Amino acid sequence: MIEYIKGEVAELTPALAIIEAAGVGYALNISLYTYSALQSKKEAKLYVYEAIREDAHLLYGFYNKKEREMFELLITVSGVGANTARMMLSSMSVTELCNAISTGNSKLVQSIKGIGKMTAQRIIVDLKDKIVALGIAEEIPAGGSIAAPVNNAVRDEAVAALTMLGFAPAPTQKVVVAILQQEPSLPVEQVVKLALKQIK
Repeated sequence: MIEYIKGEVAELTPALAIIEAAGVGYALNISLYTYSALQSKKEAKLYVYEAIREDAHLLYGFYNKKEREMFELLITVSGVGANTARMMLSSMSVTELCNAISTGNSKLVQSIKGIGKMTAQRIIVDLKDKIVALGIAEEIPAGGSIAAPVNNAVRDEAVAALTMLGFAPAPTQKVVVAILQQEPSLPVEQVVKLALKQIK
């Protein structure tokens, strides 16, 4: 089993990262979150999930262990395959997804492309307790209040821009999401300017 792959970022697209390690190029399917985190990096360490099927041997890469844990939980739900799980992690951060599931917000889960009403409810029923038990949801505010949804396109673009400026993705994402929750209609440039003042 491959735990992680560390090496040079040879190619990067929003859905695929090719990491060259010891002369071998590994193609890893990634989420938009991992794509944003890797954009300014020449080298990367991605945690790996291997999907071995009769017709294919696929690798999925994750920027941190929490994202991989969430992915592994999602694919245990009947009707949620690897690509659907990746779509979910591209649409929301792990914290947002945990928040939606732990508070039973099926409408928010359903707002993700490819997730119907029944699947959203199944995800919540199957994963609510597991998320808390695994500690993935540690950033959920006390009382489990649901955060206001933010403009994912603006968020991702702002985080990508700040990451390219050399800021770490995780704290950057927190600041950007907080800004967008207060002022949802801000354009990317304004979000980046405000974030630059707030990121420590």
